[in-house]
Amino acid sequence: MLLHEALTGKILSCAYTVHSELGPGLLENAYEECFYYEMVEKGLYVEKQRKMPLVYKEVELDVGYRLDLVVEDTVIIELKAVDALAPIHTAQLLTYLNLSGLPLGYLMNFNVTSLKNGIKRFVM
Repeated sequence: MLLHEALTGKILSCAYTVHSELGPGLLENAYEECFYYEMVEKGLYVEKQRKMPLVYKEVELDVGYRLDLVVEDTVIIELKAVDALAPIHTAQLLTYLNLSGLPLGYLMNFNVTSLKNGIKRFVM
């Protein structure tokens, strides 16, 4: 497993590459596929749409939660292609981090003119 700083550097580099190539205005799944491709090309282990069960009263329930991208079994990336991030998007990622036990998450909105304005980092 890469150190968090090196890992996040690679992730962000890939995100900026995708955004530079595609720009804003596409659907979320287009960004997800291209982002996945870029990270795999950089040698990262990435899972797309990882199933995440909900554990309720010690019972594991498959309620259809999916993590957009999980990198090196350490970082959750929740992708959006929306006009603006809303508080519910932050709540969603924080809940995913809490339920999964993973330590780091990025909320990324690719529907912005400058990607640095569309990235939020969360550490548990």
